[in-house]
Amino acid sequence: MTATEPIIRVVDLDAGYDGVAIVQDINFEVRRGEVFGILGGSGCGKSTLLKHMIGLYEPIRGHVYIGGDDIVTADEATHAAILRRFGVMYQSGALFGSMTLLENVRLPLEEYTDLPDDAIDLVARMKLELVGLEGFTGHLPAELSGGMQKRAGIARAMALDPSILFMDEPSSGLDPITAASLDATIRRLAENLGVTFAIVTHDLGSIFVAMDRVVLLDRKAKGVIAVGDPRRLRDESDDPRVRAFFRRESEAQAA
Repeated sequence: MTATEPIIRVVDLDAGYDGVAIVQDINFEVRRGEVFGILGGSGCGKSTLLKHMIGLYEPIRGHVYIGGDDIVTADEATHAAILRRFGVMYQSGALFGSMTLLENVRLPLEEYTDLPDDAIDLVARMKLELVGLEGFTGHLPAELSGGMQKRAGIARAMALDPSILFMDEPSSGLDPITAASLDATIRRLAENLGVTFAIVTHDLGSIFVAMDRVVLLDRKAKGVIAVGDPRRLRDESDDPRVRAFFRRESEAQAA
C-alpha cells in the first residue's frame, strides 16, 4: 500500500441496531497519515458509524476495509490481525482508575506481546513521553486534569504501535485551551509518526485546526451529505445543510 492509497475504505455501509439502519449508503475513504473527522449533529449516527468501523457491531450491509482487509467478512485470524492495526480512544479516556498511568499503558503490552518486563516498561514510558506525560507515570487518573487523562488515553491506544487511531469526541468536556493543546498533540503525532486518525467530533475549533478532511453526516438524510476539506466545505458548499453545520446557523439562515 502506497502513501496515496486509502488506509480505510467504507463501502455501501448501512449501520444500525436490530436491523434498523441509523445511517445508510455510507461511502468514504481515509488516506494514510491524515487526520480525518466524522462530523454531524446530535443523533446523526457518528458514534454508530465509528462502532461499526472498529468491528464492535456487524453492519446491516456493506464493508469496512482496514489496510485492504474487510473487517466485516474477515475470518478469525484475519480479524485478530486487523484489530492489531488500530487503537481506540473512547470519549472518557477509559483509563482504569486503580492503576497508575504507567500501569494503564503497560496493560495492552502485557496482554498482547511477549516482551520482557523491562522492555514493556520502556515502551510504556516512551508512549507517555510522546504525549507529554513522562513526569506523571506514577499518578492515578483521578489525580490528573481532563486533558491529561485524554492524552494518557492516546498513549495507551498507541501502546501496540497501531497505524490508525480511532477517537470518539476527544475534546468533549475540555476547555478551549486544553482542547487546542490536544489538537496540537494529534497533529504532531500524525505528522511525525505517520499515524492516521479517524475522529468523531462536533468541535468546530478542532475541525478547522486539526482535520485534513471530513465526512459530514445528517440525521434527516440518514447518511453522508459532504466529504472534503472542512474549510472548503464551510466556504464553498452550496448545500444549506453543510453551511448550517459549519457556520452554526439554521438551514433557513444558511439557504
